Amino acid sequence: MSLRHQLFMGTSKTENLNLKSRKHQRDKKGEAPYYAFFSLEKRIFAFCLAFRALNSLLVQTYFNPDEHWQALEVAHQMVFGYGHLTWEWKKGIRSYLHPLVFALLYKVMAILRLDTPWFMMKAPRFMQSMISSVGDLYLYKLSRIVFSHRVAKFALFSQLSNWFMFFCMPRTLSNSLETVLTIIGLYYWISFLGISKHYVPFTSRKIALFISALACAIRPTSAIIWIYVGIFDILGIQKKLRFLFLEVLFIGIFVFALTCLLDWWMYGSWTFVAINFIRFNFFSSGGDYYGTHVWHWYFSQGFPAMIFTFLPYSLLGIFKSKEWRLSGLIAWVLGIYSMLGHKEFRFVLPVLPISLMFSGYSLAALSQSKPSRREKGRFLGMRCTSRIQLSILFLIATNIPMALYMSLVHQRGSEDVMYYLSKEAKDGKIKSILFLMPCHSTAYYSSLHHNLPMRFLDCSPSHTKGVLDESDQFMANPAGFVSEMFQHISLPSHIVVFDSQEKKLEEILTLFSFREEKRFFHAHFKVDRDLQASIAVYVLNAS
Repeated sequence: MSLRHQLFMGTSKTENLNLKSRKHQRDKKGEAPYYAFFSLEKRIFAFCLAFRALNSLLVQTYFNPDEHWQALEVAHQMVFGYGHLTWEWKKGIRSYLHPLVFALLYKVMAILRLDTPWFMMKAPRFMQSMISSVGDLYLYKLSRIVFSHRVAKFALFSQLSNWFMFFCMPRTLSNSLETVLTIIGLYYWISFLGISKHYVPFTSRKIALFISALACAIRPTSAIIWIYVGIFDILGIQKKLRFLFLEVLFIGIFVFALTCLLDWWMYGSWTFVAINFIRFNFFSSGGDYYGTHVWHWYFSQGFPAMIFTFLPYSLLGIFKSKEWRLSGLIAWVLGIYSMLGHKEFRFVLPVLPISLMFSGYSLAALSQSKPSRREKGRFLGMRCTSRIQLSILFLIATNIPMALYMSLVHQRGSEDVMYYLSKEAKDGKIKSILFLMPCHSTAYYSSLHHNLPMRFLDCSPSHTKGVLDESDQFMANPAGFVSEMFQHISLPSHIVVFDSQEKKLEEILTLFSFREEKRFFHAHFKVDRDLQASIAVYVLNAS
């Protein structure tokens, strides 16, 4: 009976086959001996953990401001007492639940006196890599219960070799944690439906509900995924009212209450983050302030760029597997997010592993494809082997260089300059810093880790339409903006600026006795502004 058929039939019993019987069945099929390495989950997890640890060390570039400003900066303020809280925290549209994860890390580092510049830069991503390795393991487990061991092996390969997963998963974005929780939740949810040939906990349904509630608490938009899953399966669940009121509602209220208590404690008043978040992003289109894209961007540009050369394999896997439930989830998420004006790659990150799972199905099918009748003798196996080998080589050759370039080269100046400034601050060489660059172009106190006066150009949304924020005013007229600013502030000891604006500020910087101290490579090509090839650090000459 197919997975799709069983889901619609509403199967709710768990197949509690004993371990010995299941092992015999796998051995009979020839799966366990051939994939002995992948048959032990502990070994898989150890491999994934080692891989992601290396992954975290290789990610040395800047991607999205939220990695620092909505996670580490908040955690730093929670533990060390100083750090900048952006306007989102003043409006109460962010929960402290996600920063709390890194606050615990910072607290341990402070106790052990490991809060050095290098550890402050590397430890959070290493911690996220540990969390990501759990997601890798559960993608393998999810692929195994939906398809087979063979598919699970190739799904794991797809997950680990995809350039965007390599580039994004070790980053301390709430989307990275949301992705891990989504995969774990889907595993336990599908396990509860009774279709697994492997042992799963009897309480898997409650675990799935708790994980999904946690994902929604961290990112309220995660509800988009779980609404689809719930509506799809609710008809096949027995005792629906009991399920809805004694499990869904109870667990949801429990997680919601814990989150509200944490936010009440941190905000100092009752703050309902989920309501504020939805009101700002969906009903007032507040996210559009940071730019909009055409409605089809996720389908035509965003998601194809993320999945990259795995796209044809994923599409082939969807049609060959006929697993429309999970492929429908991908289309649902992309479709719902397409209705919003403001779009980002990371928003649809949770469904990328599912797409890669279908790539695994396609690769597994390719490895088992039967040769034509014209092919004879030993050339039969060679022809089939060459197809899968060429596919794997093609995917590695296209994704690994991309992953390494984006992780090690593109936009690395923002990271390098903060590491340099943190070492200078530790040596007492810095009194104050002014960032003359588009707002949130670098990390802040979470990387500097010294309570020095710093200032950046604000870009908080204005209540009045047509009024430019500081960041936009500076970009429109760098020289005029800085001349006006220097008349109202004390001169900083250090200024950080992109080379594209530096050229327009040379006369002013010379006039006020600033000289270039250090320069860092940043990027070879532009993203959404003029080319920002390097970042310069200027120092005020001693009088």
